[in-house]
Amino acid sequence: MQIGSALASRSVPLQSVCCGAKHGINGFTSSVRAELMHSGSNLRITIAQMPAVNTPQFSWVLSRLSGSPRPVAPIYQLEVAAQVVLYAADHPGRKQFYVGAGAAATILANKIAPVLLDRYLARTGYDSQQTDQPDNPQRRHNLWAPADDEKDHGAHGDFDDQSSARAPNCGCPTNRPGLAAALLASAAMGRLPLGSALSIVCAGSVKNSHHRRSQGTSSFPEEPSTGIEPGDPG
Repeated sequence: MQIGSALASRSVPLQSVCCGAKHGINGFTSSVRAELMHSGSNLRITIAQMPAVNTPQFSWVLSRLSGSPRPVAPIYQLEVAAQVVLYAADHPGRKQFYVGAGAAATILANKIAPVLLDRYLARTGYDSQQTDQPDNPQRRHNLWAPADDEKDHGAHGDFDDQSSARAPNCGCPTNRPGLAAALLASAAMGRLPLGSALSIVCAGSVKNSHHRRSQGTSSFPEEPSTGIEPGDPG
């Protein structure tokens, strides 16, 4: 069971080291999968691609930003991520699982219009990772030493009021490439927020996924409370 990230497919500014590491996890996992298939092994390997998760990371990360660090919306509670990991470990037949509609749509959008996303992130990627509050340069960080050696800060971060405890169960919205490209172009030109564009594409995917279930053609079980979205078929 591997823990990945949407950043493995769509890199963002200010997180070059993290994005490089996540790309490495994807490459490592694909290589091991091919080796297991070559050897005829019954072992299966799958990966859960994470969205922004509300953990204490942003409270103790070392930052050079003027504003306090924050995850890029949409943000999910870590319980959603944990449920996906548990489900994926029990159902390793798929290559990967997307946690939250935002992760699935971001990965798809990068396949359809990567240049537009480059321009959009160049324009918005800095501000979206900072709050309006100035960061405290004297606050304790965990780069050189643990920041929780004297106090247990818990598992949740500071963004409970902005985090979702549920995520829609939908397939990757590959059936609407034309619409997705048009919406992403509008976002890149500043005519539509990227979050709104991705939400529209995902809404169409959810509708299509529900239609397939009603017709008995969906290969993925309905688990509305887990926030699980299927990745590429294994």
